[in-house]
Amino acid sequence: MNKLLLILMIGIFVAGCHENSKAMDYKAMRKKMVETQIRSRGIVNTRVLRVMGNVPREKFVPEGYKPLAYEDGPLPIGEGQTISQPYIVAYMTEKLEPKTSDKVLEIGTGSGYQAAVLSKLVKEVYTIEIVAPLGEDAKKLLKRLGYKNIFVKIGDGYRGWKENAPYDLIILTAAPPRIPEPLLEQLAEGGRLLAPVGDISQELVLIRKTNGKFVRESLLPVRFVPMTGEIQKENN
Repeated sequence: MNKLLLILMIGIFVAGCHENSKAMDYKAMRKKMVETQIRSRGIVNTRVLRVMGNVPREKFVPEGYKPLAYEDGPLPIGEGQTISQPYIVAYMTEKLEPKTSDKVLEIGTGSGYQAAVLSKLVKEVYTIEIVAPLGEDAKKLLKRLGYKNIFVKIGDGYRGWKENAPYDLIILTAAPPRIPEPLLEQLAEGGRLLAPVGDISQELVLIRKTNGKFVRESLLPVRFVPMTGEIQKENN
Protein backbone atom coordinates (compact mmCIF):
# COMPACT_ATOMS: atom_id res chain seq x y z
CA MET A 1 0.00 0.00 0.00
CA ASN A 2 1.19 3.50 -0.83
CA LYS A 3 2.76 5.03 2.32
CA LEU A 4 0.98 8.37 1.86
CA LEU A 5 -2.36 6.62 1.46
CA LEU A 6 -1.73 4.63 4.66
CA ILE A 7 -1.00 7.83 6.60
CA LEU A 8 -4.18 9.42 5.27
CA MET A 9 -6.26 6.38 6.27
CA ILE A 10 -4.83 6.41 9.80
CA GLY A 11 -5.58 10.13 10.07
CA ILE A 12 -9.18 9.60 8.97
CA PHE A 13 -9.59 6.75 11.50
CA VAL A 14 -8.26 8.83 14.42
CA ALA A 15 -10.44 11.80 13.44
CA GLY A 16 -13.46 9.51 13.27
CA CYS A 17 -12.78 8.19 16.78
CA HIS A 18 -12.53 11.77 18.06
CA GLU A 19 -15.84 12.70 16.44
CA ASN A 20 -17.50 9.58 17.91
CA SER A 21 -16.25 10.63 21.34
CA LYS A 22 -17.90 14.03 20.91
CA ALA A 23 -21.17 12.49 19.80
CA MET A 24 -21.44 9.90 22.59
CA ASP A 25 -24.51 10.04 24.82
CA TYR A 26 -22.77 10.08 28.20
CA LYS A 27 -26.05 10.53 30.09
CA ALA A 28 -27.35 7.26 28.66
CA MET A 29 -24.01 5.59 29.37
CA ARG A 30 -24.20 6.70 33.02
CA LYS A 31 -27.69 5.30 33.34
CA LYS A 32 -26.59 1.97 31.88
CA MET A 33 -23.54 1.94 34.18
CA VAL A 34 -25.73 2.39 37.26
CA GLU A 35 -28.08 -0.42 36.24
CA THR A 36 -25.61 -3.01 34.90
CA GLN A 37 -22.51 -2.39 37.00
CA ILE A 38 -23.73 -0.97 40.30
CA ARG A 39 -27.36 -1.71 41.18
CA SER A 40 -27.11 -5.25 39.79
CA ARG A 41 -24.18 -5.96 42.16
CA GLY A 42 -26.09 -5.06 45.29
CA ILE A 43 -25.65 -1.32 45.79
CA VAL A 44 -29.01 -0.24 47.22
CA ASN A 45 -28.46 3.25 48.69
CA THR A 46 -30.73 5.40 46.54
CA ARG A 47 -28.70 8.57 47.19
CA VAL A 48 -25.50 6.87 46.03
CA LEU A 49 -27.22 5.45 42.94
CA ARG A 50 -28.63 8.86 42.04
CA VAL A 51 -25.29 10.63 42.42
CA MET A 52 -23.43 7.97 40.43
CA GLY A 53 -25.96 8.56 37.67
CA ASN A 54 -25.38 12.32 37.73
CA VAL A 55 -21.65 12.94 38.20
CA PRO A 56 -20.02 13.12 34.73
CA ARG A 57 -17.20 10.56 34.99
CA GLU A 58 -16.07 11.37 31.46
CA LYS A 59 -14.92 14.78 32.72
CA PHE A 60 -12.47 13.10 35.10
CA VAL A 61 -10.54 10.95 32.61
CA PRO A 62 -8.02 12.00 29.92
CA GLU A 63 -9.44 12.93 26.53
CA GLY A 64 -8.44 9.68 24.83
CA TYR A 65 -10.22 7.59 27.46
CA LYS A 66 -13.54 9.44 27.50
CA PRO A 67 -15.30 6.82 25.32
CA LEU A 68 -14.30 4.25 27.98
CA ALA A 69 -15.41 6.35 30.95
CA TYR A 70 -18.35 4.09 31.81
CA GLU A 71 -16.70 0.74 31.19
CA ASP A 72 -16.43 -1.69 34.11
CA GLY A 73 -12.82 -1.06 35.06
CA PRO A 74 -10.19 1.43 36.25
CA LEU A 75 -8.57 3.85 33.80
CA PRO A 76 -5.18 5.61 33.80
CA ILE A 77 -5.24 9.31 34.66
CA GLY A 78 -1.52 10.04 34.30
CA GLU A 79 1.46 10.09 36.67
CA GLY A 80 1.12 6.31 37.14
CA GLN A 81 -2.26 6.72 38.87
CA THR A 82 -5.75 5.44 38.05
CA ILE A 83 -9.41 6.28 38.54
CA SER A 84 -11.19 3.38 40.24
CA GLN A 85 -13.87 1.38 38.44
CA PRO A 86 -17.38 2.79 38.97
CA TYR A 87 -18.56 -0.15 41.08
CA ILE A 88 -15.71 0.27 43.58
CA VAL A 89 -16.44 4.00 43.89
CA ALA A 90 -20.12 3.24 44.54
CA TYR A 91 -19.30 0.40 46.96
CA MET A 92 -16.88 2.49 49.01
CA THR A 93 -19.26 5.44 49.06
CA GLU A 94 -22.15 3.28 50.27
CA LYS A 95 -20.01 1.67 52.98
CA LEU A 96 -19.15 5.11 54.37
CA GLU A 97 -22.88 5.72 54.98
CA PRO A 98 -22.57 9.46 54.15
CA LYS A 99 -24.96 11.99 55.66
CA THR A 100 -25.63 15.53 54.51
CA SER A 101 -24.09 16.93 57.71
CA ASP A 102 -20.80 14.99 57.38
CA LYS A 103 -17.33 16.44 56.96
CA VAL A 104 -15.07 14.14 54.91
CA LEU A 105 -11.32 13.77 54.55
CA GLU A 106 -10.08 12.03 51.41
CA ILE A 107 -6.48 10.88 51.03
CA GLY A 108 -5.66 10.60 47.33
CA THR A 109 -7.59 13.10 45.21
CA GLY A 110 -6.48 11.60 41.89
CA SER A 111 -8.70 13.01 39.16
CA GLY A 112 -11.22 14.32 41.72
CA TYR A 113 -14.01 11.90 40.80
CA GLN A 114 -14.48 10.27 44.22
CA ALA A 115 -14.47 13.71 45.86
CA ALA A 116 -17.09 14.89 43.36
CA VAL A 117 -19.34 11.93 44.18
CA LEU A 118 -18.98 12.45 47.92
CA SER A 119 -19.56 16.20 47.66
CA LYS A 120 -23.13 15.59 46.51
CA LEU A 121 -23.82 13.50 49.62
CA VAL A 122 -22.09 15.40 52.44
CA LYS A 123 -21.49 18.92 53.74
CA GLU A 124 -17.76 19.31 52.97
CA VAL A 125 -14.94 17.30 51.40
CA TYR A 126 -11.30 17.98 52.23
CA THR A 127 -9.03 16.08 49.86
CA ILE A 128 -5.23 15.73 49.71
CA GLU A 129 -3.14 14.72 46.69
CA ILE A 130 0.59 14.02 46.94
CA VAL A 131 1.20 14.14 43.15
CA ALA A 132 1.22 17.88 42.49
CA PRO A 133 0.24 17.85 38.79
CA LEU A 134 -2.78 15.64 39.51
CA GLY A 135 -3.81 17.74 42.49
CA GLU A 136 -3.57 20.99 40.56
CA ASP A 137 -5.53 19.58 37.62
CA ALA A 138 -8.21 18.21 39.95
CA LYS A 139 -8.50 21.54 41.75
CA LYS A 140 -9.00 23.42 38.47
CA LEU A 141 -11.46 20.85 37.13
CA LEU A 142 -13.60 20.76 40.27
CA LYS A 143 -13.74 24.55 40.32
CA ARG A 144 -14.68 24.67 36.65
CA LEU A 145 -17.46 22.12 37.19
CA GLY A 146 -18.88 24.15 40.07
CA TYR A 147 -18.06 21.95 43.09
CA LYS A 148 -17.95 24.56 45.84
CA ASN A 149 -17.76 22.31 48.91
CA ILE A 150 -14.55 20.51 47.91
CA PHE A 151 -11.21 21.80 49.23
CA VAL A 152 -8.02 20.45 47.62
CA LYS A 153 -4.59 20.41 49.25
CA ILE A 154 -1.33 19.38 47.58
CA GLY A 155 0.79 17.34 49.97
CA ASP A 156 1.35 14.09 51.81
CA GLY A 157 -1.87 12.72 53.30
CA TYR A 158 -0.06 10.72 55.98
CA ARG A 159 -0.72 13.36 58.65
CA GLY A 160 -4.15 14.26 57.38
CA TRP A 161 -5.46 17.83 57.50
CA LYS A 162 -5.39 18.65 61.18
CA GLU A 163 -6.68 22.22 60.86
CA ASN A 164 -10.13 20.97 59.85
CA ALA A 165 -10.33 17.87 62.07
CA PRO A 166 -12.20 15.98 63.35
CA TYR A 167 -13.82 14.28 60.36
CA ASP A 168 -16.99 12.22 60.36
CA LEU A 169 -15.67 10.17 57.45
CA ILE A 170 -12.15 9.44 56.17
CA ILE A 171 -11.49 7.61 52.92
CA LEU A 172 -8.17 6.51 51.44
CA THR A 173 -7.93 5.80 47.72
CA ALA A 174 -4.35 4.52 47.85
CA ALA A 175 -3.20 1.56 49.93
CA PRO A 176 -0.94 1.99 52.97
CA PRO A 177 0.61 -1.07 54.65
CA ARG A 178 -1.18 0.09 57.80
CA ILE A 179 -3.53 2.94 58.70
CA PRO A 180 -1.48 6.05 59.63
CA GLU A 181 -1.99 6.94 63.28
CA PRO A 182 -2.63 10.66 62.58
CA LEU A 183 -5.66 9.73 60.48
CA LEU A 184 -7.15 7.66 63.29
CA GLU A 185 -6.59 10.60 65.65
CA GLN A 186 -8.54 12.89 63.30
CA LEU A 187 -11.57 10.60 63.10
CA ALA A 188 -14.56 11.92 65.05
CA GLU A 189 -16.37 9.86 67.66
CA GLY A 190 -18.87 7.71 65.82
CA GLY A 191 -16.94 8.27 62.60
CA ARG A 192 -15.92 5.78 59.92
CA LEU A 193 -12.63 5.31 58.08
CA LEU A 194 -12.44 3.26 54.89
CA ALA A 195 -9.17 2.22 53.27
CA PRO A 196 -7.47 -0.44 51.15
CA VAL A 197 -4.71 -1.85 53.36
CA GLY A 198 -1.73 -4.04 52.50
CA ASP A 199 1.23 -4.42 50.18
CA ILE A 200 1.02 -7.24 47.64
CA SER A 201 -2.18 -8.57 49.18
CA GLN A 202 -4.72 -5.86 49.99
CA GLU A 203 -8.11 -5.80 51.66
CA LEU A 204 -10.67 -3.05 51.99
CA VAL A 205 -11.06 -2.23 55.67
CA LEU A 206 -13.78 -0.29 57.47
CA ILE A 207 -12.91 1.16 60.88
CA ARG A 208 -15.55 2.59 63.22
CA LYS A 209 -14.71 4.76 66.23
CA THR A 210 -16.98 3.89 69.12
CA ASN A 211 -16.45 5.13 72.68
CA GLY A 212 -12.89 6.05 71.79
CA LYS A 213 -12.10 2.57 70.49
CA PHE A 214 -11.55 1.43 66.91
CA VAL A 215 -13.52 -1.53 65.60
CA ARG A 216 -12.11 -3.01 62.38
CA GLU A 217 -14.08 -4.91 59.74
CA SER A 218 -12.57 -6.55 56.65
CA LEU A 219 -14.80 -6.14 53.60
CA LEU A 220 -13.24 -7.58 50.42
CA PRO A 221 -9.94 -8.08 48.59
CA VAL A 222 -8.94 -5.13 46.39
CA ARG A 223 -6.05 -3.80 44.33
CA PHE A 224 -5.16 -0.10 44.65
CA VAL A 225 -2.02 1.88 43.87
CA PRO A 226 0.23 2.07 46.97
CA MET A 227 0.17 5.09 49.25
CA THR A 228 3.43 7.02 48.89
CA GLY A 229 5.29 9.56 50.98
CA GLU A 230 5.96 9.34 54.71
CA ILE A 231 4.18 5.99 55.08
CA GLN A 232 6.91 4.38 52.97
CA LYS A 233 9.66 5.79 55.19
CA GLU A 234 7.84 4.47 58.23
CA ASN A 235 7.65 1.05 56.62
CA ASN A 236 11.43 0.80 56.00
